Amino acid sequence: MNQKLRKKLRAIGHQLKPVVTIAGNGLSENVLTELNRALDDHELIKVKIVGDREERLEVIEKLTALEETDVVQTIGGVALLYRPSREPKPGLSNILRSNIL
Repeated sequence: MNQKLRKKLRAIGHQLKPVVTIAGNGLSENVLTELNRALDDHELIKVKIVGDREERLEVIEKLTALEETDVVQTIGGVALLYRPSREPKPGLSNILRSNIL
């Protein structure tokens, strides 16, 4: 991902609210299912990660290992994730709804 795209995605992500929260159980099967559904629908999402710094870094490392998913930005306990959809849904996609790209 180049810097220009990263900057545009951060601009879109600035107004978003976290749609998935990762807490004490970490990346459980249910959380991964919801995370993948949200990425398929919205392409660009915020994820709230609860825990101390080491736990957050561990979860972010696991998020970077997800297939075709890029961690655009992390600030404290919030990560901005991007995965282009194979079939974008105009009503749900945060990328298509924004006029930035």
